[in-house]
Amino acid sequence: MLADILELQTEKGTVYIEGPAPGEYLESLSMNQQLNNFRPAGKQKEALINISKIPQGMIYIARHQKEIIGYVTFHQPDEYTRWSKHPRILEMGGIEISPEWRKYKIGLNLLKVAFSAKPLEDFIVITMEYAWHWDLRSSGLDVWKYQKMLTGMFSRAGLSKVSTDDPDILEHPCNVLMAKIGPGVSKQDILLFESMRFMSKYGEAVQI
Repeated sequence: MLADILELQTEKGTVYIEGPAPGEYLESLSMNQQLNNFRPAGKQKEALINISKIPQGMIYIARHQKEIIGYVTFHQPDEYTRWSKHPRILEMGGIEISPEWRKYKIGLNLLKVAFSAKPLEDFIVITMEYAWHWDLRSSGLDVWKYQKMLTGMFSRAGLSKVSTDDPDILEHPCNVLMAKIGPGVSKQDILLFESMRFMSKYGEAVQI
């Protein structure tokens, strides 16, 4: 039995929001073939399974019957980023909902279930949103409207925009860093996060 489950009733049937999903459970499910924004659906399913098996890796899914129709991932930041040096930061690595299911607020409910769950209470969760990852073609939105839609959804799940001089964020004006600080995060870890948002040219944290 998964720890967190929410049932959504839609005109296409019941959708279950659940997680954290272990790799063995993910293996038993099929993957909606339209979940291919980052890589082909089969390869993305393999990626989800791999993330679920790493330390602090977590997968929350939206499921219809035996098919994964959406997911959100959490894992430690990549080792080459500044955020990997913080002991209490997790990165929300990706969220994707199948285009045929996007009008049912599945993404928002997926985030609300994940961010209200105990496993994330002791972490600062960040998401680094890059314009080149966004599914503009399926959404019919331009890059600025897509950013507004995305950040609005994330804000409703408790994340806030955070300013930073991270070069990956600064590379495009629509890129954005957002974060949510869990209730169990210590003041010391919050101050450390604040100091890491801006780095001097020598790579040292600047207290702000």
